[in-house]
Amino acid sequence: MTEERQKIKNTQRWVVKIGSALLTDNGCGLKHDVLDNWVSQIAELNKRGIEIVLVSSGAVAEGVSRLGWKRRPNVVHELQAAAAVGQMGLIHAYEVCFQKYDKHTAQILLTHDDVANRARYLNARTSMNTLLKLGVIPIVNENDTVATDEIRFGDNDTLAGLVANLIDAELLVLLTDQKGLYNADPRVDSNAKLIEQAEASDKSLESFAGEGGSLGRGGMRTKLKAAVVAMKSGTQTVIASGSDESILLKIANGETVGTLLTTAEESLQAKKQWLANQAHLQGTVTLDDGAVTALKKNGKSLLPVGIKSVAGEFKRGEIVSCVDNGGNEIARGLTNYDSVQTKLIIGKSTKEIQELLGQIEEDELIHRDNLILI
Repeated sequence: MTEERQKIKNTQRWVVKIGSALLTDNGCGLKHDVLDNWVSQIAELNKRGIEIVLVSSGAVAEGVSRLGWKRRPNVVHELQAAAAVGQMGLIHAYEVCFQKYDKHTAQILLTHDDVANRARYLNARTSMNTLLKLGVIPIVNENDTVATDEIRFGDNDTLAGLVANLIDAELLVLLTDQKGLYNADPRVDSNAKLIEQAEASDKSLESFAGEGGSLGRGGMRTKLKAAVVAMKSGTQTVIASGSDESILLKIANGETVGTLLTTAEESLQAKKQWLANQAHLQGTVTLDDGAVTALKKNGKSLLPVGIKSVAGEFKRGEIVSCVDNGGNEIARGLTNYDSVQTKLIIGKSTKEIQELLGQIEEDELIHRDNLILI
């Protein structure tokens, strides 16, 4: 067992993505027996203290089957119709399976815009974190019913990588119909060898990647792309066969299965640099000495109680500058509250904030994961 595989045994938050090729029998409906097998493994991982967000394909393929079509259509409105019909069957199947293990599920439909837009990103993050705290299994799928470009060019592999960023997952598991990434196509080359471990940032891996099949949109190329996306928040990725018995448990036990794509420590800082550089500064908050110390020396999040004043107008999810009493910028970050709310809650405790606003979106004005020191 390598050191990197050993680390997986200590992870506590995963994103697991299951593709259409695994979920459907060549497009002829869902394979309920194999679905129940994955659900039983997820339930077992939950018992071990591992939180799981499930990103599931299969809605369009299930819809195609339910509608009696012979193949996946290319016309956007027909794809949208198939997604709407199929999503009903997909979620119902998951709900029935998870109920056997006394687990509640929640359906979350996203488009890529929902995790690219800062305000919607924070809303989705808060919702998923709350569900995980409640022991619920969020089941995420792309909102194909209202999406257009996402249906034609999107894929749930990339969405899974974005969800890993969203919830700060430690591990992204991409289940596919292959054992992992090979140095050649194993379907045509008997000498192809499985790549057991590599760095997610290794661009040479793209030369080994193929395209997806007729039922799904993903292939190894999109899985590598998802691993790079996940890498930005320090998330490691395992690409493995969903047909391998007890595959999720094997991964959790640190066994050498599939392809492990590792990430460097520098990736964590890269995410914060990205947050700091992708938008204009919309406002400024002045911190007291205690808050400055908490940020600079203790690596803490910024709480409203440590704020002295607010300048500028900004919305929830926009980037603001954090300055000390002398006006020196010490940090920048994504705010969980807009400028009007922030002015109301400066210097207030959590209890006082709830009384003022009627509810609390987040305990922090800026979470440390969304903050970079200057």
